[in-house]
Amino acid sequence: MSWEENVRRVVPYVAGEQPHKEHMIKLNTNECPYPPAPGVARLARQMDCNALRLYPDADTTPLVEALAERYGVNREQVFVGVGSDDVLSLAFLTFFNSGRPILFPDVTYSFYDVWANLYRIPYRTCALDEEWHIQPEDYRQENGGIIFPNPNAPTGVLERLETVEEILRANPDVVVIVDEAYIDFGGVSALPLLETYENLLVVQTFSKSRAMAGLRIGFCIGSEKLIGCLKDVKFSFNSYTMNLPAQVLGVEAVRDDAYFRETTGRIAATRERVKGEMRELGFSFPDSQANFLFVTHRTVPALSIFQALREADIYVRHWDKPRISNFLRVTIGTDEQMDRLLAFLREYLGNRP
Repeated sequence: MSWEENVRRVVPYVAGEQPHKEHMIKLNTNECPYPPAPGVARLARQMDCNALRLYPDADTTPLVEALAERYGVNREQVFVGVGSDDVLSLAFLTFFNSGRPILFPDVTYSFYDVWANLYRIPYRTCALDEEWHIQPEDYRQENGGIIFPNPNAPTGVLERLETVEEILRANPDVVVIVDEAYIDFGGVSALPLLETYENLLVVQTFSKSRAMAGLRIGFCIGSEKLIGCLKDVKFSFNSYTMNLPAQVLGVEAVRDDAYFRETTGRIAATRERVKGEMRELGFSFPDSQANFLFVTHRTVPALSIFQALREADIYVRHWDKPRISNFLRVTIGTDEQMDRLLAFLREYLGNRP
């Protein structure tokens, strides 16, 4: 018998490529085009490197307290992880253990099936309708848990809070996770529903609206029982997951609410402007409330546009997957970046036979 026979094999998540070219326009991974809050840079310059010889606070206490104050909850309701992917992965490991299939949309964040396969969790996907919306009745079947993003990725479609509550109301005996990575760009958070539903877990990230993808900070808010269970799992295999700089700089990012609102407002305004110009170029798309658009052209295949953009060092995201192979996901960058994208598309589409 070979050792290879006992290796756990999964098909890994494939992230958007990370090119490093001087004059490129990078619109493929939904990063924030603006820098973090000014205080973040100031604190980074002032940090005492001698403190790095010590282990960080395993409970990430200052960051947990800052988030609890910002969102009006008890500190026992907040859990912090190394990016929202870390939080979500731990949530899969902690809460999806019934042996029944968990449910999530067929077009959604492509890490969900990876975690399910990694942790040997059965799952079933529920088809979005023709307008890319969740059909709540699909989530009334027997299941071992539910997860979905709101707004969804890669479509950008926002579900009404009433839809989220309808799913929660129909599933009191399992954990329902609402992945709100993009909620700050135009949606209403499910956080108010925590007062009614003990089985709700709301996950958010610093990577998009707080411009800190490089530091890997994610968090979730839920009932004290849910958060306690997550902590038990985390501390069962690694106590010191978040480094000291991330904790210190994360607190500053949370405190500067004015800069946070200014940045998300700028991105949303650019998104709305670009929607109109993309329609004039022959693109159609769902009404995104995220920091990206999910576009398809009426005559030109998405793959052809993707390749032409890439040759011009403009990077967007394309998937060769059912239902979405003729779509591109385009991150909203600065106004200057979007103007360069639009100028290229005008020339490219105008020169086609």
